[in-house]
Amino acid sequence: MNDKNNYTSEYNLSQLMVTAAAREIADGEVVFVGMRLPLLGFLLAKSTHAPDAIGVYELGIVRDTVAPQPIMTMGDLPNLYRAQWLADTADAMGLLQQGGVDVSFIGGAQVDRYGNLNTSYIGGLETVATRLPGSGGACDLACLGKRHIVVMNHERRRFIPRVDYVTSPGYGKGSGWREQVGLPRGGPTTVITTLGVLRFDSNTHEMVLSSLHPGVTTEEIGQNTGWPLKVADDLKQTPAPTPEELAIIQQFDPAGYWTGA
Repeated sequence: MNDKNNYTSEYNLSQLMVTAAAREIADGEVVFVGMRLPLLGFLLAKSTHAPDAIGVYELGIVRDTVAPQPIMTMGDLPNLYRAQWLADTADAMGLLQQGGVDVSFIGGAQVDRYGNLNTSYIGGLETVATRLPGSGGACDLACLGKRHIVVMNHERRRFIPRVDYVTSPGYGKGSGWREQVGLPRGGPTTVITTLGVLRFDSNTHEMVLSSLHPGVTTEEIGQNTGWPLKVADDLKQTPAPTPEELAIIQQFDPAGYWTGA
């Protein structure tokens, strides 16, 4: 795999992942935005194909317009300027609990074939090897949003058959699990990684490779996945960022804080 900072002469891997994230957002959707690449992905979507998307930020900020200046974090002052709503985290989570969030972005240290995420304990509770930051609001997003998107590095130690601890549930043990445990809606739909884009089988809810990033092979994906990963019959190549998309990303991240070389 090429280094992310030298992915091609036109764009790098971070910019490719930002555009992949943006394309998952539909116009008019309410998006629980998140940080880093998802933050830029939302701004890109809102500036192109989804002008009526609404951003909800964990701090309690709700925006129906793009911030007037580049922002590095959700709490930067330009993101507060003329926001639709300046509240607090409890209000933002209340909107989620009421079913008002269409899509959210979540990361993880581990993910398994059914999209369960671990951000709590490597080794599990009984034999903790590393204690991680925990859930924050991620479990709420995974349980109560209408769908969520996972963004993370694609490495064998992260893509494992069964996560050591379920911090944020995906489809549990497979088809029907969310309904059995009483989760009213949602589940992961997409996993955007440093190697490709994966989705979930509509029947089994197992992860399926949907597209490969340019220069990546199915063999490389397999070497970095801890179970026999299913591959879509219509496997594609992840579309590259257009010149317009690259210009917008650079507008929002001019110093390359999240996507720079």
